[in-house]
Amino acid sequence: MNANDSSNASASDKPMPHSIPEYLDQLRDALRGSDPALIQDALYDAEEYLRSELAEDPGEDEASVIASVAGSYGAPEEVADIYRDTETQVATALRTPPPPPRQTALGRFFGVAADTRTYSAMFYMLLSLATGIFYFTWAVTGLSMSLGFSILIIGLPFVVLFFGSVRVLSIVEGRIVEVMLGERMPRRPLYAERGQPWMTRVGAMFTDPRSWSTILYMLLMLPLGIVYFTLTVTILSVSLSFIAAPFAWFFGQHFDISLNGYHGPDPDWLAPLLLPLGVLLLFAYLHAARGIGHLHGQLAKHLLVRSGS
Repeated sequence: MNANDSSNASASDKPMPHSIPEYLDQLRDALRGSDPALIQDALYDAEEYLRSELAEDPGEDEASVIASVAGSYGAPEEVADIYRDTETQVATALRTPPPPPRQTALGRFFGVAADTRTYSAMFYMLLSLATGIFYFTWAVTGLSMSLGFSILIIGLPFVVLFFGSVRVLSIVEGRIVEVMLGERMPRRPLYAERGQPWMTRVGAMFTDPRSWSTILYMLLMLPLGIVYFTLTVTILSVSLSFIAAPFAWFFGQHFDISLNGYHGPDPDWLAPLLLPLGVLLLFAYLHAARGIGHLHGQLAKHLLVRSGS
């Protein structure tokens, strides 16, 4: 018996789940080790499908409905295999062609300009100031008003609405991060066990660590956005000015230099030296932007996605 036969045999030995929570637990176990964003999407899709099937047959119990849809939707292990295969195919299809490998250090240093992920990360750093202001304002305003309304009868509905909006914004930010930074993020919200009482689901929303880590992410986005935007604008301005300096000097333009309290005319012999300095600074920043984009993607993954899903 080969490895595939053994895995299929072990999967078939598992008892068929008798309830939707059991089905989701088995699906989570079957997807153990996969990307947390993929697990979140799979759990949401599975619950949506099972709940809809259960609603169409109100006279049937959960065990009968799950047994009847197992052939069409699949057992948890089969669904897990389908999601893993689909994820691999989609990731392969959407992945931008990698730049040709560089053999030399200079080739690797300047080859960053051929990587499209570099420019999307740079654009995200510029955009992060606007999104950071919005997220920070939304989080601070929502928390403040939630505390203020807590003594009123409208307090609980408002808090529920605010936490619901936080979850929606986490999906929106996740899509931005995935498109611009290339980090796999959830495409579905956190699944909810809709069979539980309404107050139980509300309590689970408040006690879910991911709700609070999402608010933390929204608060962090303002200082991070300021740093990203300032760094990008400053370095691009300085490096492009250095690159343009020799050409401006050639056409008779002169610059003043200001450094450590000194302010005076820029000597003519310095202009040609600014070109290589500007090029080095520009490409060093492109490497830094790509690295910052990767690190920010990891931060978003850690704070916006439930690790255990």
